[in-house]
Amino acid sequence: MAQEVVNSDEVVLGEEIDHVRLITLNRPRHLNVISSKVVSSLAEYLEKWEKDDKAELGSGRAFSAGGDLKMFYDGRNSKDSCLEVAYRMYWLGYYIHTYKKTQVALVHGISMGGGASLMVPMKFSAVTEKTVFASPEASIGFHTDCGFSYVSHLPRHLGEFFALTGARLNGKELVAAGLANHFVPLEKLSDLEKRLISLNCGDENAVKDAIEEFAVEVQPDEESVFNKYITRIRKGLDTSWLCHCRGISWRVAKGK
Repeated sequence: MAQEVVNSDEVVLGEEIDHVRLITLNRPRHLNVISSKVVSSLAEYLEKWEKDDKAELGSGRAFSAGGDLKMFYDGRNSKDSCLEVAYRMYWLGYYIHTYKKTQVALVHGISMGGGASLMVPMKFSAVTEKTVFASPEASIGFHTDCGFSYVSHLPRHLGEFFALTGARLNGKELVAAGLANHFVPLEKLSDLEKRLISLNCGDENAVKDAIEEFAVEVQPDEESVFNKYITRIRKGLDTSWLCHCRGISWRVAKGK
């Protein structure tokens, strides 16, 4: 079995196991925030493996709290460092969405902002009871990350609600909203990863069947953000919050 593991000091770990490729973000002390080095490393692996005839299935692990704000602050006086990493991140989100080979996101823990944009475009995603998904930048008036362009397709302004309010979703809510494919209890996540590796292929049906072996049916909790929103929709209150949120966003954008 051929296997390649990069230096453990690297911010992104890449593994090659027969026809399976694994990517793991490796800044746990910093909640796996996304720096320019993380973006370039991710792009390098993905581009390399898409051209590799032996690579058939890709999995991503250890999700992220989003962009490295310290990096942006430190680069505030640079000519184009912040612009370059933002451009590259948007390109990376599109590249993941249009990737030619099957990808699976195993999402445990925080998946926010830029971290969410690594999860949302993937063909398959498995979330757990510990998954937390949000666009926190929205709550302070910043434009949401590129991954949230997808949520605009959700019905009944659901995506706009998440993007404009920065509301946090857990694993159950992500499945209910259609932003994740499967809910897999955390205790089974490692076994799922081993099962996917054992497939040694990227056949979509085989991957889906393997994930479903470990997935369980779930519904959002009664007091969840998701259910509260749906209740408002049923009462015909959706346009009121939407206009309110758009008004806030406009005032922030205008600096008022």
